Amino acid sequence: MTVMTDDTLPATRRSIRDEMIVFVVMAALLASVPLTGIYPFFVMQALCFALLACAFNLLIGYGGLLSFGHAMFLGSAGYFTAHALKEWGLTPELGILIGTAGAAGLGVITGVVAIRRQGIYFSMITLALSQLLYFIYLQAPFTHGEDGIQGIPQGYLFGIFNLAQPTVLYYVILAGFLGGFLVVFRAVNSPFGEVLKAIRENEQRAISLGYKTDHYKLLAFILSGTLAGFAGSLKVFVAQNASLTDVHWTMSGEIVLITLVGGLGTMFGPVVGAFVIIAMQQYLAGFGQWVTVIQGVIFVVCVLTFRRGIVGEIAHYLRRSL
Repeated sequence: MTVMTDDTLPATRRSIRDEMIVFVVMAALLASVPLTGIYPFFVMQALCFALLACAFNLLIGYGGLLSFGHAMFLGSAGYFTAHALKEWGLTPELGILIGTAGAAGLGVITGVVAIRRQGIYFSMITLALSQLLYFIYLQAPFTHGEDGIQGIPQGYLFGIFNLAQPTVLYYVILAGFLGGFLVVFRAVNSPFGEVLKAIRENEQRAISLGYKTDHYKLLAFILSGTLAGFAGSLKVFVAQNASLTDVHWTMSGEIVLITLVGGLGTMFGPVVGAFVIIAMQQYLAGFGQWVTVIQGVIFVVCVLTFRRGIVGEIAHYLRRSL
């Protein structure tokens, strides 16, 4: 009987094992946040953007598809959830379900259109579709235009958990983030994820092996959009509003920035990137418009010195050391 040690484990299995260990540590640290006195609103906002960036990273980091329109999933789900809660009086779980399902349907429609093109053409189509939705929401009566949907009731999740209590809301957002993260983790470490990586590396070779690459890319686009919509639905309960800001093209740019700073194509890069960028916005707010300039400088520094992103560089250093 052979005993498997660290040296005899296949590299892929070791990587998955190490990522699971990091996930458990991350979950434990995040679960202890209410006990540390850290401002919970900041962490909840960062978790929503972290899930959004993880969804985006699934598409570009593992599928090689750069979308400039992911804000449409975030903002659309936010509007759907906010409208369902405030105007229809639905419960939080139904509001989240409607927002996420709406984002999934939007992913199917836009994905069928965008996936027909590759490279920069795909990116421009997603940007155009996102801006189209932005102007629709600007004029649509149910969005209240530039005022947005304000004063959204938080209610009781499943009739039990009072989301008006900050600690309860925090753990609900944390559970949603961890669940979405595990969906991405499972998708990446599955046969579906392996095909996505093959398409990213050499799509023509994947086609020659018999894979219908357009189908895989469409599924990745829909899954990514659905998770981005789930993040948008959760964000509604944190901010208690839904506005045009979440649909604007600048939000899509911020998602790209978060992913690149954290580490493209890494599981935990988007999480680190989200906390870095949201912390800058939170604690540098006193600088006013200079926050954007500071973000730009940090982005340039990261690109020049951390070509693989923060997590990517750390992982590369550890691999070389071990």
